[in-house]
Amino acid sequence: MPLRRTPFYALASAYGAQMGPVGGGFVSAHHYGDVRAEHLNTRANVGVQDLSTMGKIDVKGPEAEALVNYLIVNDAAAMRVGAARYASVCAPDGGVMDDLTVFRLADEHFLIVSGSRNRLKIRDWAMQHATGRRAYVTDITAAIAFPTVQGPRARELLAGLIPDADLSALKRWSFTWGHFGETRVMISRTGVTGELGFELFVPSDEAAGVWNGLMTVGGAYGLRPYGVQAMFTLGLEKLYPAHGIDMDETVTPFHVGTDAFIKFDKGDFIGREALLRLREAGVATAWVGLLMEGEVPAAEGAAVMLDGTQIGHVTYSDHGYSVGAVLASAHIEKGYAVEGAEVTVGGVKARVARKAFFDPEGARLRG
Repeated sequence: MPLRRTPFYALASAYGAQMGPVGGGFVSAHHYGDVRAEHLNTRANVGVQDLSTMGKIDVKGPEAEALVNYLIVNDAAAMRVGAARYASVCAPDGGVMDDLTVFRLADEHFLIVSGSRNRLKIRDWAMQHATGRRAYVTDITAAIAFPTVQGPRARELLAGLIPDADLSALKRWSFTWGHFGETRVMISRTGVTGELGFELFVPSDEAAGVWNGLMTVGGAYGLRPYGVQAMFTLGLEKLYPAHGIDMDETVTPFHVGTDAFIKFDKGDFIGREALLRLREAGVATAWVGLLMEGEVPAAEGAAVMLDGTQIGHVTYSDHGYSVGAVLASAHIEKGYAVEGAEVTVGGVKARVARKAFFDPEGARLRG
């Protein structure tokens, strides 16, 4: 079957987007011709990316909270209306099926935003576990366009375009509603770039007006679109793990350092018993960053070596354009996961990093 296009496909193509598959049956912008420029502009000014390929799964009904709480490791019951939370969905053995964001729209209404490549898997998983509950699961991916506006000038740009939303008061991991012209949009203070940013939920049939509005006004703020490749390099600088690259169902949140989001005291959820056992036993590996020497990124799966012995493998490597170095992420034996420890990858020296390469204190996220 042909790959599906997002509501922004033609508009992004007009700006020079180089399209390719992104998972979940969709095609979207990989880049706009210059990944480095897209990356650096998002750090310096403001960028926009089409994330409409991500899964949008609507869950509502009297037992919506109970269903979502059973699916995720975080605590949906503790969420107020207007809150968003990062969470993993785990298999019964604790393996990570996806990492995603949950939004509480009302007392009996949630929105789950999954990764693009896991959209169908998470949709079917949620539907399977809704059986017998008074909860209704609907895949609304095609109905919602999803542009993300990221960068230090993001608030300044959007404040003029959505004047009835108080974006200066909107805290990270929360959302509000406003009007972009005549279009009612949900605005969430979330994103995966490590910058001040907002994700917009837009009715698909009104998406063109929002994109064109952003582009018309955005030039004065340095707005330019960026693609999937820049999203990954921006995330690598922040050491954000990505599902399908740094984690999959063979590893658990403990293996990638997202175990702080597991709320064991909330009651039962899928994978709880396996994760409790793992918390007691510990894991043998750690997910870390690598600051590489040289100019060439390491190959995916490349061996991480110490004194002639393999201690791990690379999951992703690319240029850290903001820090002026080649970076990588890797799973290595836990005993060697020490800040500054020297290893080699393909004969090239590298140093282990346990915190973000760029803005490790997260000051830019706070805006």
